[in-house]
Amino acid sequence: MLDDEPRQRLRISRAFTSMLVYVVCLGLAEYALAHDMADPVATRLLQGGMIVWMVVVYTTLRSGLNLRFRDPSLTFLQVMAAGAWITAAYIVFTPVRGSLLMLLALTLVFSIFNLDRTGRRIYNGCVVVGTGLTMFTLSTLRPDDYPFQVEWVHFVLTAVVLAVMGQLSEQLLAIRARLRTQRNELEAALSRIQELATRDVLTGLPNRRYATDLFAQLARGAERNGSPLSVCLIDLDHFKRVNDNYGHKAGDIVLQRFADTATGALRESDVLARWGGEEFLVLLPDTPVKKADQSMARVRAALAQTRLVTADAAAVTFSAGLAQFRPGESIEHAVERADFALYRAKSDGRNRCVISD
Repeated sequence: MLDDEPRQRLRISRAFTSMLVYVVCLGLAEYALAHDMADPVATRLLQGGMIVWMVVVYTTLRSGLNLRFRDPSLTFLQVMAAGAWITAAYIVFTPVRGSLLMLLALTLVFSIFNLDRTGRRIYNGCVVVGTGLTMFTLSTLRPDDYPFQVEWVHFVLTAVVLAVMGQLSEQLLAIRARLRTQRNELEAALSRIQELATRDVLTGLPNRRYATDLFAQLARGAERNGSPLSVCLIDLDHFKRVNDNYGHKAGDIVLQRFADTATGALRESDVLARWGGEEFLVLLPDTPVKKADQSMARVRAALAQTRLVTADAAAVTFSAGLAQFRPGESIEHAVERADFALYRAKSDGRNRCVISD
């Protein structure tokens, strides 16, 4: 009966709920026939029309044809049709016609969260005008069955109830809009908090804490798949001179531009993180240490073509220590080996990459 797709299933279930209005009308029709309160031919035609309409709505939703409409729920179409059927029932079931008027408001309740303001106003306007004309015509043509005094009361009650329901709908939609706005603001705040917790504010790279978590994830994957994983520690050479000669603002620019340059030279699968100060950590999944050394050479070549401070300043270089993760090894030990290799690179004259034993 229901669709496998969640949204379609929800639309069909809501349509079934709204069809309770028709079920009430069908039951009322049987009651009216049993007590000779309605014309049999008109009643059967009305019942048949309602049943056909329910089948059409269900078939449209179940087949997916509704997805071609701007409103896949067919809310506006369903409430307008319900108003028309209830008005028709009002004509057929003369003795109990007043009980049908509450169904007009009930129809609006079913669509309160799916019908927009324009659609709701059109529905209210059409119902008020349609029922008003119907009541006026019936009281004119059949005054004995439809006294004007009674029809006037019915019309006033219908107009007032729909107006009140419209105001309640406006208030509920306003509350819903505020809740949606608050939810979006909360999601944005949570996203910002998460970003601040995992990203370095200056460079936008993953911070040390987040890089450690990523390293642990990649290490587990490497052990599980038997794939190589290399880790590299990078330290910008003589970075203190940049701060001393050009100021700390220039030093921040160097760090930002280095991050951009290195990211562009690395693969998308590689992870570049700020480890602290002028130190950076690089994780190279599915990469043996020799190939990782070639990646660092690409970064060095890209860096050599970029002046990170001023045009007349010397190019910024870096020293690096490389280590290949060993199965069963802790990530702390792997980073320690890369750090020791970095120390050797500095001792050997900087601007080079040393592979850990």
